[in-house]
Amino acid sequence: MDLRTCLRQEGIELPIEIIEKLEHFTLLLQEWNRVHNLTGAKTVEAIYGNIIDSLYPLVFIERPKSLLDVGTGAGFPGFVLAAALPETEVVLAEPLKKRVAFLKYAAIDIGLENVKVEAKRVEGVEHTPFDLISSRAVTNTKLLLELTENISDSHTNYLFYKGSRVFEEIEAVQHQLDYDIVQKNQRNYLYIRGRV
Repeated sequence: MDLRTCLRQEGIELPIEIIEKLEHFTLLLQEWNRVHNLTGAKTVEAIYGNIIDSLYPLVFIERPKSLLDVGTGAGFPGFVLAAALPETEVVLAEPLKKRVAFLKYAAIDIGLENVKVEAKRVEGVEHTPFDLISSRAVTNTKLLLELTENISDSHTNYLFYKGSRVFEEIEAVQHQLDYDIVQKNQRNYLYIRGRV
């Protein structure tokens, strides 16, 4: 099944040129993965699954002007969101050198001019407050909020891709947050609107 059909089944409509960029990204990731072991997603189907997981929140979030993805890894969700949101300035924070090399190469090869890759942990990122901060499979919600305090303000939204532990994590911080948890398949998308 092609990526366009997979996305459509999830209610995600994207222009064909963006889908082509994501298909190109899939081939690049497969190629690099054979040598550098960047992600556990080895097959086209597995990579498509990660792309869909990354993009699904576009059906319910506000479109940001600036986005920081914490611990981007092999590109999920930050790189994929950058491809789908060409008008958004996207910063990818990733400390692992081989992943940084891949992300930089892929951004140039695919022509994503809105992407900047920071080869550092999120604590080292300097920037004006972002509109949206995303993260998948990186530490707990409370710590993520603390680590991004210097690059967020009351208007910053958060999008955290979580598993079942999200309900425990949110208990520690829910008194100060306006949030929704959107469930899809095995994923819990924690969408936090600003900070009190």
